[in-house]
Amino acid sequence: MKAKILIFIIAVIRAGIFFMVPGCSEKGEPEAEVAHTNESENIIHMHQEEMDKYGIAVGAAEPGELKLEITLPGEIAINTDNMAHIVPRVTGIVREVNVRLGDKVKQGDVLAVLDSRELADAKADYLAARERTALAQANFEREEKLWRDKISSEQEYLSARQNLAEMKITLRSSRQKLIAMGFTPDYLEKLPQEADEPFTRYEITAPFEGTIIEKHIALGEVLKDDAEILIVADLSTVWVNLQVYQKDLPLIRVGQEVCLESRPCLPETHGVIDYVGPIVGTKTRTALARVVLPNPTGELRPGLFVNAKVAIRRERVDVLVNKDHIQYVNDEPCVFVEMADGFEARPVALGESNEDYVVITSGLAAGERYVTGNSFLLKSEWEKAAGGGHINDGHTHIH
Repeated sequence: MKAKILIFIIAVIRAGIFFMVPGCSEKGEPEAEVAHTNESENIIHMHQEEMDKYGIAVGAAEPGELKLEITLPGEIAINTDNMAHIVPRVTGIVREVNVRLGDKVKQGDVLAVLDSRELADAKADYLAARERTALAQANFEREEKLWRDKISSEQEYLSARQNLAEMKITLRSSRQKLIAMGFTPDYLEKLPQEADEPFTRYEITAPFEGTIIEKHIALGEVLKDDAEILIVADLSTVWVNLQVYQKDLPLIRVGQEVCLESRPCLPETHGVIDYVGPIVGTKTRTALARVVLPNPTGELRPGLFVNAKVAIRRERVDVLVNKDHIQYVNDEPCVFVEMADGFEARPVALGESNEDYVVITSGLAAGERYVTGNSFLLKSEWEKAAGGGHINDGHTHIH
């Protein structure tokens, strides 16, 4: 008899241990219980300790500004307004090359030096024309005085005046030739005093601060005056050329905000459209929209392909929520609203949306508190408790 009683007590103890571990799997591993649902009230009850443990956050529904965007493909390009193709302007032999590909230069830096017979001839012609013009001026003034004093004939006076006019034309022509070669008027005024300067030396200088992005020059090379030897670009700003499809053309205009999507080699960058092309490409069937962006660090490298989000419209709405806060229960969008004794899965009507946010047109009012973090845990618990139930008017009916 005592043995039977002992066996009965052991069986009761084992049964108690089994029921103390709910949700055991076939392998005997316990399954964590997040919350419990009151089937009679259709409310998910959860203590604050459980919310903290599973990271369930609650916040108030708020008004907001919905930014509607479209995504356009594009490419970063050199700002050609800040780029220079450098040619020597004179024929000559390369004697010095002072830069390499990728070097940064400042305005006025000497990039290369040529020996040019053409330049020597041009300088000699200019200096000779200056001297001839000075002599012709003096001769004209003398003949004019003699003619007025009735000492010399009018023919001699007119001949001196004509000679002076021709010398001035020659001087002007030789001066303009040197200016076309890149010399400044100030340099030409000082040239007669630069007796020690070789007439053949021609310095090629940087027109502005920038980077050498192309180089086609070598020592000893014979260059023509139209040879493209260097390209200098100021990369402190770049263009982003966006391709606008025909269907999107009515939505794109100058002044719209643009955000370049971030990538491992590209930071998120913001700008505005400053140009929309008036024509559509015959091959691409797209129009050009251009954004000018600052590039102080050089991370925006010309040639990179990008995706750009263009803000086409902004709209103030009564309730704007993050898409992650929406859960679909039985294919119906809902949010979990905080009640006095738990959380209720409440159906909501969705309006316009962008990539991250959606407008709630009904079902959730501004100021109501709802689950904003890890709401999928409540959805899972709700579905387990509801079984084959469905949501109607904010309550779950268990069948």
